[in-house]
Amino acid sequence: MLRAYKTEIYPTEEQRKKINQSIGICRWLYNQYLGKNQELYKQFQEGLISKKEAKLNANNFDKYINNEIKFLEEYKWINLCGSKARKKTICNAETAYNRFFKGQSKFPRFKKKNKSNVKLYFPKNNKTDWKIERHRLNIPTLKWVRLKEFGYIPTNSKVVNGTVSKKVDRYFVSVIIEEEYKVEDKPYTKGIGIDVGIKEFAIISNGVHKKNINKTAKIKQLEKRLKREQRKLSRKYESLKLRNKKEKGKATRQNIQKQLVKVQRIHQRLTNIRTDYINKTINELVKQKPSYITIEDLNVSGMMKNKHLSKAVAQQKFYEFRVKLEYKCKLNKIELRIVDRFYPSSKTCSVCGSYKKDLKLSDRVYKCNKCNSILDRDYNA
Repeated sequence: MLRAYKTEIYPTEEQRKKINQSIGICRWLYNQYLGKNQELYKQFQEGLISKKEAKLNANNFDKYINNEIKFLEEYKWINLCGSKARKKTICNAETAYNRFFKGQSKFPRFKKKNKSNVKLYFPKNNKTDWKIERHRLNIPTLKWVRLKEFGYIPTNSKVVNGTVSKKVDRYFVSVIIEEEYKVEDKPYTKGIGIDVGIKEFAIISNGVHKKNINKTAKIKQLEKRLKREQRKLSRKYESLKLRNKKEKGKATRQNIQKQLVKVQRIHQRLTNIRTDYINKTINELVKQKPSYITIEDLNVSGMMKNKHLSKAVAQQKFYEFRVKLEYKCKLNKIELRIVDRFYPSSKTCSVCGSYKKDLKLSDRVYKCNKCNSILDRDYNA
């Protein structure tokens, strides 16, 4: 089976320069592809061309760049990035545009400098590519790069491909390896049910309550610090505008970039804490070896439309929790049951099965009218 390993790397100054250049080229190609298709789609809306002509596929755009653009004197810098990384970026842009073309999503966003997650794709073409040692690995075009975590990626393993990415001022490598995964032979316990929410992250049928980590002092302190740093950044932008007016566009950004990195670091820290909490929660559930796990099919996009709850819902990362739980269940051969989103789990008594029609959202305790059982609303669900 294929398994991914992601870790931080310590590239040299020369390697950093090459990574930054390649990321910039891939970002430019992604935006150019979307720009071309945006023009074609406008022509289709005006009735100038047919719907088939309103989409330029990745292969034709790659040929257009290779045969017409990169030979021009002002676009020779395109060759500084590897051909495979360029082609993969265009394919990613095509996937995003196809979703819009089929009516599955809105028009893809153009990638902004230092604000978008652009990855460099490198396949394994030669024997020396993606060679892994305890403390370093050989990345195509970049050569040997030092790893932060020694021995994390298994040595002498078969690498299929990998990507290099940059977040804030740190560099990461993700490697896809072909390996065998052994499932521990433990006796299966009875199944468990999970009810995720905002008040508490997850209430499990075995009586365990997983708290909402966004209500902890650590997260609140970081969010307070983030607001403070964002205000500083906003003031720097405002002062830059005033100086540009006085000096007629001669003022430089000076310390704005440093302040931007500070803000991005706090954002990344918050993301890491929340992701780590989800990973640990899933690991605890899977380690119990239940015969099945039951979760509700939540309408997260619908919940996000509520302006009072959208921020709290986004912070809980329900979708990420479900995707990772599905993967872990598949890996450990545990059945995952998805309950229909319209099934009235909160209004149905878990003891006698009677249905309580007049249950309100404000009722946090479930009181059954038939068997007189009193349970916490989420635990009953």
